[in-house]
Amino acid sequence: MDTINVLNLTARNAPKILGFILRRRPRQLDGRWWSRNVPTHTRTTVAMTTRRRNALERMELGAVLAQYEMNLLRTLLVFSSIAVTLAACGADSSSSTIPDPTIATTTDGAVQGSSANGVIAYKGIPFAAPPVGSLRWRPPQPVSAWSGVRQATSFVHDCMQTSGTAPSALTVTPSEDCLYLNVWRPQRSNATAARNEKLPVMVWIYGGGYVGGGTSMPRFDGTQFAKQGVVIVTTNYRLGRFGFFGHPALTAAASQSGEVLGNYGYMDQIAALKWVQRNISNFGGDPGNVTVFGQSAGGESIHNLLTSPLATGLFQKAINESGNGRVNQYYGRTLTRNAKTVGASAEEQGALFAQGFGINGSDTSALQAMRALSADQIVDGLNSSTLNSPHSLATFSGGSIVDGKLVLDEPENLYKNGQFTKVPLMLGVNNADLGFSTPGISTKEQAYAIFGPQNLGAAAAAFDPSGTASVASIESQISRVITMDEPARFIARTFTSAGVPTYLYRFSYVAQSVREKISGATHGAEIPYVFDTLSSTYGTAVTSQDEQVAQRMIAYWAAFAKTGNPSDAGLTNWPAYDVALDSQMEFTPAGTLQVNQPSPLKAQIDLIEPLNDANKTVNRQYQ
Repeated sequence: MDTINVLNLTARNAPKILGFILRRRPRQLDGRWWSRNVPTHTRTTVAMTTRRRNALERMELGAVLAQYEMNLLRTLLVFSSIAVTLAACGADSSSSTIPDPTIATTTDGAVQGSSANGVIAYKGIPFAAPPVGSLRWRPPQPVSAWSGVRQATSFVHDCMQTSGTAPSALTVTPSEDCLYLNVWRPQRSNATAARNEKLPVMVWIYGGGYVGGGTSMPRFDGTQFAKQGVVIVTTNYRLGRFGFFGHPALTAAASQSGEVLGNYGYMDQIAALKWVQRNISNFGGDPGNVTVFGQSAGGESIHNLLTSPLATGLFQKAINESGNGRVNQYYGRTLTRNAKTVGASAEEQGALFAQGFGINGSDTSALQAMRALSADQIVDGLNSSTLNSPHSLATFSGGSIVDGKLVLDEPENLYKNGQFTKVPLMLGVNNADLGFSTPGISTKEQAYAIFGPQNLGAAAAAFDPSGTASVASIESQISRVITMDEPARFIARTFTSAGVPTYLYRFSYVAQSVREKISGATHGAEIPYVFDTLSSTYGTAVTSQDEQVAQRMIAYWAAFAKTGNPSDAGLTNWPAYDVALDSQMEFTPAGTLQVNQPSPLKAQIDLIEPLNDANKTVNRQYQ
């Protein structure tokens, strides 16, 4: 921890400390005066400045006071945790102790984490004010600073959601008061800390269809990343109607202020990234070497951060796991109705939702009435299983809203126009990933009809070369390629063509304990391998082969975060994507690493590409 940052004098408490010393100070402090007159908690915190002690031990108190006065008390003192430069004035060397490595300072106050197995974890650090009451459906607001040391040893709240598939793994109670993040960092030796070497930073954005998920999930534990020499941050963001919502009353209220509307969940992600820029150096991280990574809705979030002018400069690399990249979760969802709107606008959906509670109009009273609704009323049964119910489709935006300020358009349009942050990218999908089959398909001919009569033979050869596949399996594979495989190649080609280093992967491994039940790596199956948290999913059934795959994946991910090149992990060379070669790294079903050139799905992707390019599949990519 940087000693300058540790000197945390608040304007409220500094006069008391100075007054105490001015009334009592002798010309030179000695150990007996120190022990008699300085409170125990101050002596404890004073001992934390070991690295500065030798330089200060002959300094008289008057010189220190003069320094404080000349700086107009600009530094902050946090009780019981932060050392002052008086630390070693006349102190005997035997009284010095090693600074508490679990305490770190932020611009809002000091936090104390917990240390275990060479890693320090800080949990439940607020990065924005609780978005409740009048702050519901507002951009994230600053945190109120605190005095003393805030305990950061346990998760606080994940964001408000109802019971369902995703929230079942949460370890804390969801709440509307949820804007907290967590940090894991390696516990460094004093020598390493003294060199002030900054480590690469990774910021994780979870998935869950924008209606579920949270950082308390055990599979998102950052311990193993910290052991890889990375400072990792996991952050919450508002979900459901709390995070993605429009209403004419909100638009009217923001007409004078110009506040950004609609994508409050994305605003939270950006606020967390800004927190990282302000504070991560005090946790040993490098704010100039930040990698954002996310999966599913978190991956879609990455695409919208890459293409948003409001996120420019907040990260230097990105990793996208199963995040599509062509279109957002609900295509054509605009804040207000315009020529690009497909279906209802977010404002129209919000108005219909409010009407269900007897709230009409767009004036201040309507907004106050909506903010007076309980959190459970806002959730209104929304979760992953009800996301596509008629009521949810009519009253929830489904995620990203094209508002013209934060989200400018569908990702593919911005990528095609070169409107994106050109940073090194790693991305990929799973071999049994997400897809949305079309209801009513009962024959192979019906499944192939999407490709046109001229391509029926090519489709059969690509999707059923042996002629023995079932209609259901063919339709599922077509849907997966539409939603995941083709968009991943589209993104890889787009970034590579722009001169950006890009690395494509395919994850095909299935844990040995579940292979009899699961034939492929399903949506999200890679996460416990990426975080090396296999026991959170498979318990005691984890095998040595499973663990070897996890160790390889986390090593590649950490290497990319460090240098922008996963091959620096020292494993099988992972070549950058090449448009002509169509190269990708596969984590194979056998647990080995294999470079595919071209992708084994090239023929399938080639058939889907013109359909996705022409937006003929937008209603099949998610719905």
